[in-house]
Amino acid sequence: MGWRQAMAVALYGPGGFFVRADGGPAGHFRTSVHASPLFGRALLRLVERIDEALGRPARFDIVDVGAGRGELLETLRGLIGGEFAGRVRLVGVELAPRPERLDAAIEWRAEMPEEIAGLLVATEWLDNVPLDAADLDDHGRLRKVLVDPVSGDETLGELVDAADRFWLERWWPEAGRVEIGWPRDSAWAEAVQRVRRGCALAVDYGHRKEARPVGGTLTGYRGGRQVRPVPDGSCDVTAHVAIDSVAGAAGTAYEIVTQREALKALGVDGGRPSLDLAREDPAEYLRRLSAAGAGAELIEPGGLGGHWWLLHTIGIDARGSMLG
Repeated sequence: MGWRQAMAVALYGPGGFFVRADGGPAGHFRTSVHASPLFGRALLRLVERIDEALGRPARFDIVDVGAGRGELLETLRGLIGGEFAGRVRLVGVELAPRPERLDAAIEWRAEMPEEIAGLLVATEWLDNVPLDAADLDDHGRLRKVLVDPVSGDETLGELVDAADRFWLERWWPEAGRVEIGWPRDSAWAEAVQRVRRGCALAVDYGHRKEARPVGGTLTGYRGGRQVRPVPDGSCDVTAHVAIDSVAGAAGTAYEIVTQREALKALGVDGGRPSLDLAREDPAEYLRRLSAAGAGAELIEPGGLGGHWWLLHTIGIDARGSMLG
């Protein structure tokens, strides 16, 4: 079968990686959400900016697509206070069953709400939207890559179709192994259309047209380690996101920055506290030192800080960058 079908079954089919009733993705790979609550605090600063731009509506939606086990929403639930707590609606969108200990105030559903006013956020969701890979045959023709779902062995199948060729000619014209990203474009465009007023934010690792990776990025993760991508449900199967293609598909105003740029604009700097504080208040120094270490991990250019933030604004006057 093609990689798109194989990924769909391995990740979301019966017993698939993301729907199993075990510990969930956090036990297999580390995302910004899992790394530190500083990520949630920074996101809350963005939420506050959006809330102000919307005129502080009676209800503000925060919808997390690909919510894992609700970790980000739990963090935000603990941070939100005052009158805003009475206006906010927290919604997790995930195919896995509702986590047993999830806060009762968090709504859990398999489908996105039809209408969203506030923030739609997707952290490392698009990289798991299934796609096909293609490669050149001996005659220089692009053919779909087929994969055995048990062994992971690959062969070449039929020629890529017209839709695939159209996307590749525009977004990944280099010859060789490629990953056909239009299913991610369609998924994100549909998600953004649900936002009537507010913002849609995708956070993911990816690439742009001028720097598409030679040979593609399809890989697997299990138990914190990168592994061969065998689509048998035992590991995460993922591929980097063509972030510029995804951005253009939604048809709304957007900005793309690195996570490092975004988080620094939202107050995460990773700087070490002054040594004077260590003498004046050792406990506070240790607290800030720990926070600095977590912040540094989130903005490290070669790691999480290299992720892309794609932010769309819909139906509001942002008056400049929402991340500025």
